[in-house]
Amino acid sequence: MARYPGGAQGSGRNRTRNRIFMILGLLCAVAVIALIYGPGPFGRSESEEGILAGPPIDINGPEVNEVTPSEPVPGPVVETERAEPNLTKPVLAEAVVQPNPEAQTMISEAIELLAAKPSRILEAREKLNKALLVPMSSQQRMFVKERLSEIADEWLFSRKIFPDDRLCGTYKVETGDQLSVIGKTYKVPHELIMKINRISNPRLLRLGDTIKVVNGPFHAKIYRSTFTMDIYLQDTFVRSYSVGLGKEGMETPTGLWAVKPDGKLVEPPWPDPETGILLHAGDPGYALGSRWIALEGLEGEAKDRSGFGIHGTKDPQTIGTPSSRGCIRLHNGDAIFVYDLLVPVHSLVRVED
Repeated sequence: MARYPGGAQGSGRNRTRNRIFMILGLLCAVAVIALIYGPGPFGRSESEEGILAGPPIDINGPEVNEVTPSEPVPGPVVETERAEPNLTKPVLAEAVVQPNPEAQTMISEAIELLAAKPSRILEAREKLNKALLVPMSSQQRMFVKERLSEIADEWLFSRKIFPDDRLCGTYKVETGDQLSVIGKTYKVPHELIMKINRISNPRLLRLGDTIKVVNGPFHAKIYRSTFTMDIYLQDTFVRSYSVGLGKEGMETPTGLWAVKPDGKLVEPPWPDPETGILLHAGDPGYALGSRWIALEGLEGEAKDRSGFGIHGTKDPQTIGTPSSRGCIRLHNGDAIFVYDLLVPVHSLVRVED
């Protein structure tokens, strides 16, 4: 029988060559994949993805990210000689771009307190207020202030009374009581007590009635860089307002001010410094708007300065701009609200850059 060349020996060599070719082909395929998808085991490397490879942080959501407050702060101020409160101050607010994890934790805890059944508003208030002392992003700070403003409508600016609230309480009307005297006792304007208790006439106090009172005083902090006024009850944040401040060459002096004794007036006559003409509310050119709160300088650039004040304006478009002769302008409605919070002597106003 004739034999084909190679026989069994040749077929074995062929199988060996085939295996080698298959292995080389697989190695080539792996090399091509590596070139296309990079050195990472599952696609692009960390150097291409950057930090974004981690989970994104949502700083706008109401449930987690944002600033949170604190634990209770010292109790009501009692007969202190113009002792400036420890007002919370944004710590490197503009320098912090990314959400601060510590602030996010405090915010999350406060949100849980507010969502509890029943809502634990006072604990959330203290936690959020404390959070304002922590460095955080501007979005976080805005979120915290908005939440504090919202809950202030419930614990402060309503008739509702929360047991053990260090900032609000009750008072039982006695014979001869007057709202103006009660307001002075608690270092708040009597207009605020009327508003909270829905008293239309201060003479309508009735013997034996229990009314809600607020442990003042209120204070203000103004930031020239953001044209913002923050209002605090003692050291607890309550509200923020946009303001107009002094124009170039007439900048609002920084430092500590106090509301001047007898310095609160409703639409007082105003002498125009340019013409010397005495103007009244309603006259063309009258600049004081709905309210006037005169200030006296205590410290810093403000020391021994006078003639400055907080007031409304007939030019609302100037709010948020350097437009005044050094005074602090508010929208007329805001000026009325602030007027009903600040009291002479005890209420302090700090102006910062």
